[in-house]
Amino acid sequence: MTQSIRFCTSADGVRLAFGVHGSGPPLVRVATWLTHLQYDWDSPLWHHWLGGLADGRTLVRYDERGSGVSDRDVTRFSMDAWAEDLEAVVDAAGVERFSLLGLSNGGAVAVAYAVRHPERVSHLVLCGGLARGRLRRDPSSRARAEAEALLTLIRIGWGQSNPAFRRIFTTLFVPEATHEQMTWFDEMQRISAAPETAALMRLAREEVDVTDLLAQVRTPTLVMHAHGDAAVPFEQGRELASAIPGARFVPLEGRNHILLADEPAWGVFLRELNDFLPTLPSDDTTDELLTLRETEILRCVAAGLTNQQIADKLFVSVRTVERHLGNMYTKLGLQGRSGRAAIAARAASLIQRQRPGA
Repeated sequence: MTQSIRFCTSADGVRLAFGVHGSGPPLVRVATWLTHLQYDWDSPLWHHWLGGLADGRTLVRYDERGSGVSDRDVTRFSMDAWAEDLEAVVDAAGVERFSLLGLSNGGAVAVAYAVRHPERVSHLVLCGGLARGRLRRDPSSRARAEAEALLTLIRIGWGQSNPAFRRIFTTLFVPEATHEQMTWFDEMQRISAAPETAALMRLAREEVDVTDLLAQVRTPTLVMHAHGDAAVPFEQGRELASAIPGARFVPLEGRNHILLADEPAWGVFLRELNDFLPTLPSDDTTDELLTLRETEILRCVAAGLTNQQIADKLFVSVRTVERHLGNMYTKLGLQGRSGRAAIAARAASLIQRQRPGA
């Protein structure tokens, strides 16, 4: 499994890093707090996510503004900014219609995007998500005092080599993690963003509120949430599912905000996800779906020919080639640039199986 990292620019000039891996219908994961495209790749907390989400799909993910490989000297954090970033990434990745995954605060961003661009989101999945930030849910003086205390911990301890201050956040996100996993998450916090930037990102999350958008979602939606999630309360998952028309809610057993590979909740999450989202059909199914002409074009794509070269080779017009490719994308559940890459991969597999002795 390898990833390709590219860059794009958001509406306000912030440069964003995004990664693409896998093959099949596109799934876009909305950026969350505490990510790093390169550091996450071999993570004991995220590795099973990266493999599971890209199984039969093309996964597009990106580092939030201010963190990871994206521009880090940033002070603008808001729902509008996060939505603009998502718009920039999907356009740069070349995906026209796709499934959208919102984890944690990314769930609110996913909702906002799905309402703004209903024609582009085919399926919406929210896990550990929220409709309202902490201070929107509870504006009491006690809640504000707790929020200020956490911001102080970030400003003081985020950049220190001693992980004691950061361990508080680690135990909120993955209380059942192993020592190795907790140590990794401690370090992730330190390298993901500068202390003051991390504090600004956290503060912006406290004020998130998309409750007025939930009833406007028209995309088929699956909501999952762990009962004992300490980072985002279980009630937030219930609120999302109850307010989004037709949403299906799946409670998960466990306490981890980031689901671990060896806990039962991960298996449930993956099963529900795979049942809900489109995946790349099997090679045997491909043989049955495509016509003879489509199979010929499939072989040409695998050989790396352009649409014009395919047209010249088969003595047809470019428009005819494009029409056949469009039909194949529809039959196989693929789209755009990622669709052509998946077509090429499937064609190579088809050719290999049809060789004598294969």
